[in-house]
Formats: sequence, C-alpha cells, structure tokens
Amino acid sequence: MTEIVSAFVLVFAALFPIVNPLGSAPIFLSLTADCKPAERDRLALGVAVNGFFLLLGSLLFGSAILEFFGLTVPVVRVAGGLIVASMGWKLLNEGSEPPERQAVKAEAPATSIGDSFYPLTLPLTVGPGSISVALTIGTRRPEGEAWPQTIMVVAAAILGLFAIAVTIYLSYRYAGALARMLGKTGVNVLVRLSAFILICIGIQIAWTGLSALIATLPH
Repeated sequence: MTEIVSAFVLVFAALFPIVNPLGSAPIFLSLTADCKPAERDRLALGVAVNGFFLLLGSLLFGSAILEFFGLTVPVVRVAGGLIVASMGWKLLNEGSEPPERQAVKAEAPATSIGDSFYPLTLPLTVGPGSISVALTIGTRRPEGEAWPQTIMVVAAAILGLFAIAVTIYLSYRYAGALARMLGKTGVNVLVRLSAFILICIGIQIAWTGLSALIATLPH
C-alpha cells in the first residue's frame, strides 16, 4: 500500500510544478479571449485529455524507447533525476516561464486558436520539460515485484496523471476566477514551494540510479 500511495504522490508532485496549470491559466484565458464560454470549456477539456495521453505515453513507453537505444535504466535515472532537479532549481530561483510557453504567449493570437492540441496542449501545457519528467518517472517502475503489485503501482501512477489532467481542466475552465483569487503572488508562492519538492524528487531519482550503478561495480 505504501508503494501505491508513493507512486501517486510521486507522479503528481513531480509533474504539477512543471505543467503548472495555475500559472498557465492566465495565458490560456488570454489566448481564448475571443471564444464563447462554451467553446472555452470545450478547449479546456480537450487540453486536459490531450495532456493526459501525452504524459501517459511518456510514462509507460519512454523508458522502453531509451532502452531500445542501448541506455540502461540506472543511467537514465541518474540523467533524468539531474534534469528534474535542475528544472526545480530554475523554477525555485527564477520562477520564470519556460521558453516554449513564452513563445506561445507572444506568437499565438487568440484568433488562431482552432483546436485544443496546438498550441494549447503542446507546448503551452505539456512541453518538453513535462514529457522528460514523465519519462524519468517511468524508469522507476517496480522491478522483481509480483504482477498484481506491479499493476497496482502502475495504476496509481496513472491515477496521478489523471489528477494532473483534472487540475488542468479546472484551472483552465475557471481561469478567470483563479486569476482573481490567487493573483500573481499566490501563483508564484505555489510554484516555488512545488519547485523545492521537485528538487528533492530529482535528487531521489538520481540517487536511486547511482546506487544501482555502484552496486554493479566489482568489489
């Protein structure tokens, strides 16, 4: 049961500050300013669904693709953990939007928003950073466990992705109210607190991979 709860918390806590639906909500609102409320609701649901499946594919199949290219899981964990920690460090110290999010805000006028995938889902909501984090978490799937236990842990991780998708939908669906309620300061505080947790998660993932590499060294 502990592993199941940990899988859910790990996925949600690692992805939430990178996806940052609360921080993206004002951008979504500005890009859909010319849309009717019903159309904005449809776009919000579409972004949540698209984001869920993008992250799910990265979580389940990303590590297998890397292994296909000859990269071992411990090495992927070390590299991925360092990337996750560095993302958290950047968010903690700068609190700035990633380049892809800035580009969407600058170049995509509201009149160009025709569907929920581009640019609202990719790269505004789920960008390269989110995908790389999901891929790294996917390397932490339990090894040597009984199939029922493994399935339950994976299901808990997928439930964590579903929780992320729900936060995306609610943040975008009620973007106007959230922007007024939290304000810029509130969003900034939430992101920085989440960023610290992200640093800890990245270090933990890297340490898991490093420990596995050390165990393979001749004594």
